[in-house]
Amino acid sequence: MRTGRTWFAEVVRLLLTVMAMALVAAGPVAAATEKPAPFRAKITTLSSAQRAAMTPAAWRPGCPVGLGDLRRMAVSHWDFAGRRRTGVIVVHHDAARAVRAAFRRMYRSRVAIRRMRPIEVYGGSDDRSVAADNTSAFNCRFVGGTRRWSQHAFGRAIDINPRENPYVIGDGVSDPASRPFIRRRPHRKGMATPGGAMVGAFTRQGWGWGGRWRGVKDYQHFSATGR
Repeated sequence: MRTGRTWFAEVVRLLLTVMAMALVAAGPVAAATEKPAPFRAKITTLSSAQRAAMTPAAWRPGCPVGLGDLRRMAVSHWDFAGRRRTGVIVVHHDAARAVRAAFRRMYRSRVAIRRMRPIEVYGGSDDRSVAADNTSAFNCRFVGGTRRWSQHAFGRAIDINPRENPYVIGDGVSDPASRPFIRRRPHRKGMATPGGAMVGAFTRQGWGWGGRWRGVKDYQHFSATGR
């Protein structure tokens, strides 16, 4: 015959078991609904060490803008494995706010960016940066095959995921690893496509996209002037 105390103890054990099962079941739901870390963007002038690192690989006397016109941006982004990262780019001071707003929208949409490092990490070589699928902005260089300054030389252009978003002339690409991405459908991770989050983020800031150019297509390229 059960005593009142024994009956009470069994009821307590049963309640604890039910609560434990409920917590286990709720665990994945809580994790799934957990908000990601907030977007961060820090805009600073170039330090003496950063100026030295950029000279002469990315900047040199005779460039169309001075080092004092440029800003270093450390911004949050998602990598291809879905991990939160902080990348660094250098832009003109008058482009910094638009770039920050575009990256904020891309972050909220979880646009994947493989890596984002200043071009001097690659010795100022656009080819090496592209081969690393690196997203970059300022680089004091001419448009390929010309003596005309690129918009990158003014700090008002950004190339994002150049492997997934190649520079295409006819059926040729600037990097052989980009060949699978000449075909723009189906959409794959990191690609800039019409109506997509990446293109939309820059369009909202009034920036142009090289994927809309006639003839040559530069799917990686976004600029304040549209050039």
